Amino acid sequence: QVQLVESGGGLVQAGGSLRLSCAAAGRTFSNYAMGWFRQAPGKEREFVASINWSGGTSIYADSVKGRFTISRDNAKNTVYLQMNSLKPEDTAVYYCAARRFGNISNYQRAYDYWGQGTQVTVSS
Repeated sequence: QVQLVESGGGLVQAGGSLRLSCAAAGRTFSNYAMGWFRQAPGKEREFVASINWSGGTSIYADSVKGRFTISRDNAKNTVYLQMNSLKPEDTAVYYCAARRFGNISNYQRAYDYWGQGTQVTVSS
């Protein structure tokens, strides 16, 4: 079992930045690929970014490519999402997820554990 807790969300103006953190507790963090997903009001949850166990490989949704960066610190059992040049359409609840013994994936059902989410609101 892995427990995931997101933090760092908040209210920011368009063009601003936020850094989300996801702290993991439980099993060996470095065994897991990690992902970030988001869900806007009235929409389905969608993929944002994923990073492999070592941090050497990552993928992004086209909508955030070049603006968001996913990273991880296995010594701190934490994965991050640096979000720059934020837009109102980035407003959503952001979730982190962990995938056992797997590589990166943009497929929600590939992930085994989920956090509770953190709200990000971007004002225009």
